[in-house]
Amino acid sequence: MMKQKSELEIKIIASEIRQSIIEMLLEAKSGHSAGPLGMTDIFASLYFNILKHDPQNPKWEDRDKVMLSNGHICPVLYATLAHAGYFPKEELKTLRKLGTRLHGHPHNLVVPGVENSSGPLGQGLSQAIGAALADRIDKKRRRIFCLMSDGEHDEGQTWEAIMFAGKMKLSNVTSIVDRNNIQIEGYTENIMPLEPFADKYKAFNWHVLEIDGHNIEQIIDACAEADAIYEKPTVIIAHTIPGKGVNFMEKDYHWHGTPPNVDQANEALKQIRTLEGKIESEHE
Repeated sequence: MMKQKSELEIKIIASEIRQSIIEMLLEAKSGHSAGPLGMTDIFASLYFNILKHDPQNPKWEDRDKVMLSNGHICPVLYATLAHAGYFPKEELKTLRKLGTRLHGHPHNLVVPGVENSSGPLGQGLSQAIGAALADRIDKKRRRIFCLMSDGEHDEGQTWEAIMFAGKMKLSNVTSIVDRNNIQIEGYTENIMPLEPFADKYKAFNWHVLEIDGHNIEQIIDACAEADAIYEKPTVIIAHTIPGKGVNFMEKDYHWHGTPPNVDQANEALKQIRTLEGKIESEHE
């Protein structure tokens, strides 16, 4: 099993993961920037503190599972898995290239640590529910996490899954929604308003938590609270900044599916490394 990291260690790891994301997108010359950077703190918290998992034994029978629904943010999943030791970091540079294991959307049969294949939005929660129901039948005690986008709540299947999980009281399911307020065509509240978002989940019998998706302590505490809820599934609505750490990307939906060019990547890496230096100096 992975040894739990401290809050400071997770912040530094998150910075390193963000650097890997920029480098792999630059090398690929395609892919998504905003979402992966915005979800990095959550992925780092999961894989370096919260999850029960073993990079040396990816198919460990008692591991917790992470189902990524919005597969287009896979650069953050790949980078996190590599930094955790599932495969060499050097392989990250093969993103989206011919012959790579690191496809533009994750494929669970080729990448160690990837639990589900994803691409079409709105299906991840249904996959997580299937895994959770199977565990209930097999009397297994482990956690199923589903990471979702806010934009995919435009999909009808998402709400069918939310309703079903509430009805079945699947307390072993914890959904983490990236509430970054953007999607490919613009801002969520302009395209298909989601608010009152929390109230909708509550109406379907979910335990609802809202957090700052960049606050490591809040992320860890919310997942701990979710683990203590036995009578219903939990959704953690994580308010994030798309493009986090790179000022010209932050909150700009145009970076949803756009990679940086050489100059933009160099500036992004400079900004991320500067923030990492501030984190380290603040804790000396």
